[in-house]
Amino acid sequence: MPRFDNAFAHLDLVRQPEMANEPLYAFDAADDYLLANLAAQPLPPSTRVLVLNDSFGALAISLAGRFEVVSSGDSHLGALALNKNLARNHQPYDALTLRPASEPFEGRFDYVLVRVPKTLALLKEQLIRLQPHLTAGTQVVAGAMIKHLPRAAGDLLETYIGPVQASLAVKKARLLTATYQPREPAQSPYPTRYQLDTPPLTLINHANVFCRDGLDIGTRAFLPHLPRNLGNAKVADLGCGNGVLAIVSALANPNAHYTLVDESYMAVQSARENWVAALGDREVDIRPGDGLADQPAGSLDVVLCNPPFHQQQVVGDFLAWRMFQQAREALVTGGALYIVGNRHLGYHTKLARLFRGVEQVAANPKFVVLKARK
Repeated sequence: MPRFDNAFAHLDLVRQPEMANEPLYAFDAADDYLLANLAAQPLPPSTRVLVLNDSFGALAISLAGRFEVVSSGDSHLGALALNKNLARNHQPYDALTLRPASEPFEGRFDYVLVRVPKTLALLKEQLIRLQPHLTAGTQVVAGAMIKHLPRAAGDLLETYIGPVQASLAVKKARLLTATYQPREPAQSPYPTRYQLDTPPLTLINHANVFCRDGLDIGTRAFLPHLPRNLGNAKVADLGCGNGVLAIVSALANPNAHYTLVDESYMAVQSARENWVAALGDREVDIRPGDGLADQPAGSLDVVLCNPPFHQQQVVGDFLAWRMFQQAREALVTGGALYIVGNRHLGYHTKLARLFRGVEQVAANPKFVVLKARK
């Protein structure tokens, strides 16, 4: 794995989750460009730097010990990677402050580094939250590889921070520098809300939750075919998003016990709020996690999953495959994994390599619902 040599540090970094023969780096040219730009600024060690959406810790760890660093993002996997990479580079765990995106900022920031996220709603929410924590003239510098930098990112910086200056391209990366101009604080449009007809529910989604304005079509195809008559089964909603699968299942299975896990802090926040609204104080375990990595083996009877097909801008089935493996490990013998997926992804074939029986529960022209029994 190549080292990340930049203006502040020489780091050995890994992605999370780790993969054998990992073809992708834990940093890119946009990280290098952001750090080189910061190194050119005459900032004292007392500078309080906020880092947003640092995928695997490349930015925050480079600056740890040189400034007062706060790192905030919505990825639990990113937080795991940051802590793992601190240790790999002989930095103490408290060399910086890590704050989930579901938690508010605290104090003033003198400089802000932003990796432009895939979901611009997350960027919008972060910039709105940031306004009270900046003073006039504070620079907010956003970076991305040009192929992942939409024009709308600059528009958001202009709207919520101030005038924007775009840099020249360097190694296919570009920076957008916004200088804060104090203004009346904006009101966040998040969380959004939508209605589910059957069962009748009002669901909320915080900014970085997939399909914020309504039920995604995969989940819509899945809901009528969730397992019933589960008794007191132990059920997990793996990659729970706003919790809708588990909540609808729990309403139909009043004695079942539920665990909801997602790597997005905003998804976990949404799921908690939705669970309480629908089910009150019914016992539940809702947590951020690396899938079911921390779930004891043979501890679940049923796993429900609408698996993702990307990690940030990287598209592929590696996360889904990993979730299927985790589900198999966590299920009791005879337990079942229920999933929904696009027909073209061929999940039936993949599941057959892990489970002793795979059957199609339902299908429409776009999606299939599958049951895989351990």
